[in-house]
Amino acid sequence: MPLAAAVLTTPPHVVLVLVDDLGWMDLRCQGNERLNTPRLDALAKQGVRFTQAYAAAPVCSPTRGALITGLAPARLHITQHGKDGPSFWPKDRPVQPPAAEHVLPLKTVTLAERLKEAGYATGFFGKWHLSGDRDPKDPSFGGPDFWPEHQGFDINIGGCGLGGPPSYFDPYRIPAIKPRKKGEYLEDRLADETITFLQKNHHQPTFTCLWTYNVHYPFQAPEELIAKYKGKGGPGIRNEIYAAQIEATDRAIGRVLDEIDRLGIADKTLVIFTSDNGGWEGAADNRPLRSGKGDLYEGGLRVPLIIRWPGVVEKPATTNATPVITMDLAATILDAAQVKLRTNESLDGATLRPVLQGKSESRPPLFFHYPHYAFHGANRPAGAIRSGQHKLIRRYDDNSVELFDLSEDLGETRNLAFQRTELAAKLNEELGRWLKSTGAQLPTPAR
Repeated sequence: MPLAAAVLTTPPHVVLVLVDDLGWMDLRCQGNERLNTPRLDALAKQGVRFTQAYAAAPVCSPTRGALITGLAPARLHITQHGKDGPSFWPKDRPVQPPAAEHVLPLKTVTLAERLKEAGYATGFFGKWHLSGDRDPKDPSFGGPDFWPEHQGFDINIGGCGLGGPPSYFDPYRIPAIKPRKKGEYLEDRLADETITFLQKNHHQPTFTCLWTYNVHYPFQAPEELIAKYKGKGGPGIRNEIYAAQIEATDRAIGRVLDEIDRLGIADKTLVIFTSDNGGWEGAADNRPLRSGKGDLYEGGLRVPLIIRWPGVVEKPATTNATPVITMDLAATILDAAQVKLRTNESLDGATLRPVLQGKSESRPPLFFHYPHYAFHGANRPAGAIRSGQHKLIRRYDDNSVELFDLSEDLGETRNLAFQRTELAAKLNEELGRWLKSTGAQLPTPAR
């Protein structure tokens, strides 16, 4: 049923759900009818589903840093998932990637710190991956001093330096979560912890981050869900266990949404659901998009995005084709919480309130910077700009460009750079100015 549309006069609760590695086609409401995601499909009917939403980067840590700060990965210098190193670098590489930060500095102001100062109770549940690798031999390692509880969160369950869980079943061997019940599934545990936090704190504004470890490797899911997909591999389902992981995640998120209803706070809760990058092609079927995680083609960047904001969303159960990016979500949350930036501060995103209210407005271009070789080694270090219906990718190894008209070529199969030379030059120049303005670190010639 539609939620009440009463205008909110006090800051709402904020529930920010970030799924790891969920591809653009990894929900039934996104068009993959072979998957079972009833709770997220229902959420989409209560809010707005964005069809052209982008992660800030094609890998996880940069997007996570962008989401929790509102700053572009290029500006943060967090541009790789964890610490870059020789295991990612081709032997015959023409360029050497820059040294990326792999720890979010404590001096960086996070959403949690801003909202906590405004009177919010703040809770983090799940994957963080912004605290570096725990390696005492490396003087730059971060470790527990950079976990969420040191970045503005009152409570942290699960957030540490791990990019994926050693196991999805208790004991998880995740240093920031204590074993509770042997064999318990991780996303069920995180849902329990999130529910407990909301129960204890819903009498004041709450900022709740449920950043699931799913659907990242290892491929593990409850047996009863795996059984539903056995023998059903094919288009839309490249990995049957992965499909079960998606459904397990949907089920866990649904339990949190049910508790929001039970607590009577649904009509004063902003819910945002999205992913940190495109799907990994080893498990996700990203078609009709090209490529996947670790690449600046659409398959690596486009992600699901659903926003339910009672009293603000003009028309629930609608889709919106406005191109938006991770940093816009941070700006939207601060807008909802009525938190103003300090003097001389700015974000790399803009609030989506006008878009959600159905207002037509001109949005600035979106920019991307991934100056690294991905874990799969199939990409080339590059930057990109999405402006209107066009997207340009600049390869940092030889400065070549690709230009696509996404309104006619969603699969990015036709490079228009040699036909639309003036447009390509204009967008390339605009990308260059943005890289300079953010202080983006660029690759250097390999020696």
